[in-house]
Amino acid sequence: MENNHRHGPTCGCVNEKGQPLYVNAPSEETEKALNFCEKNMTSWLSELETLVKIPSISLDGFDPNQLKLSAEATAESLRRAGLDKVELLSFGDVHPYVYGEWVHKPDAPTLLLYAHHDVQPAGREEKWKSNPFNPTVSQGRLYGRGAADDKAGILAHVAAISSFLKTSGELPVNVKVLIEGEEETGSHHLAEFVRRYRHALQADAMILTDCANLDSGIPSVTTALRGLVALDVEIESLSHPVHSGLWGGILPDPVLALSKLLSTLTNEFGRIQVEGIYEDVRALSDQERLAFESYQMADLARRATGLYHDLPFAVAEKQFAQALWREPSLSVNAIQSGSRKLVSNVIQDGAWARVSVRIVPDMKPEKVLAALEAHLRKNAPSGFYLKLVPQAAGHWWCVDDVNEPAYQIAARSLEKGYGHTAQFIGCGASIPFVQPLSEELGAIPAILVGVEDPYTNAHSENESLDLQDFRKTLLGQVHMLADFAKYKRR
Repeated sequence: MENNHRHGPTCGCVNEKGQPLYVNAPSEETEKALNFCEKNMTSWLSELETLVKIPSISLDGFDPNQLKLSAEATAESLRRAGLDKVELLSFGDVHPYVYGEWVHKPDAPTLLLYAHHDVQPAGREEKWKSNPFNPTVSQGRLYGRGAADDKAGILAHVAAISSFLKTSGELPVNVKVLIEGEEETGSHHLAEFVRRYRHALQADAMILTDCANLDSGIPSVTTALRGLVALDVEIESLSHPVHSGLWGGILPDPVLALSKLLSTLTNEFGRIQVEGIYEDVRALSDQERLAFESYQMADLARRATGLYHDLPFAVAEKQFAQALWREPSLSVNAIQSGSRKLVSNVIQDGAWARVSVRIVPDMKPEKVLAALEAHLRKNAPSGFYLKLVPQAAGHWWCVDDVNEPAYQIAARSLEKGYGHTAQFIGCGASIPFVQPLSEELGAIPAILVGVEDPYTNAHSENESLDLQDFRKTLLGQVHMLADFAKYKRR
């Protein structure tokens, strides 16, 4: 993680277009913080590796004690950085949150800094090239579950805070740090948590380090998220599996019935065939359409996803951004009947699938869920037992005006850290806490940034973090704390 980039206007720091990164020179305090951050990159990486070693999986069926260990390790990182009132917060059976603050400047803005310390399960361990909870560096990337999503996000806040407090003894702004412990299970208790601690969490803006960049080396501010509607669909025909040799030929097959039902949900190009699904989708502005069509993403998308070369994309390249960020998509997330490991010659008694729809502005989650249920009931094969169980109905989120000063400050700060023009992008994924957290705190600006890139493999095997982007993100966060000192909300 060696750096050859010195900070300050006198070195002629420019972006990839040759444009100056600094309008004004960084203050002496910011310069000291940047140098401290740079000199301690190895320490930040070591601290991240310590967190990655803890299998803090928040899904049911995994050891909840690991979540407590992870929260305690995170709290210790915040204490070492110099924050006050660092504590674990929880209620009922909620996995612990970690909170800390530095609030000593009554006339300065207050930022709420968010990340999460829980992670997804490792998945198919045989597919990992290294132990998912033994962080390994290879070809400039750190491999491990949570290396990018989202324990690197924790270190982004820790490093920036520490860099100021260990050099100047104070921060340019007030900060409140909230590290969640249940994001990967849908943040189901976050709204209640925020209501309980509303006064303590009051801020002028929040910075959330849990998103991805458009590509490696290109800093990005996410301004739109899709929501998520999901339900389980199950079809049954028998009270128990039966021998396919003894009974095959006279019995209906529930697996085939489910397959046929699922096939009615989309056409051959993947466009959703549920009645009314597109009627509330917000149209793109001319400015958005031109910007979206300018992105060249085909090569990146094929490399990042591993799409087989003989398979075409569902839409033309100039429609990629629109399809990913501002149109709904439907997926079958899982399907099951019987056991692959214990397969035998039987006719199954039933089959199950999880179906989800990513929704966009101005779609209504409850309306989409109702339409999906109606379609499945209408097209279900006659005589089979059909069971539908809703699983999620999460809202989309969208920034109305990227010219609001908070978003412009964030973009310029990241440019200084990365040495590259920042992009305002959408995200096809859902982050459940953004909408309720922003609304509960008075609709404050939510600035979504992060260290992931298209090759991170978050939620999949071989999750990894680009170490150069990690370094640039940390420097960008130092700039962000400094640049927000003069922020005034519209």
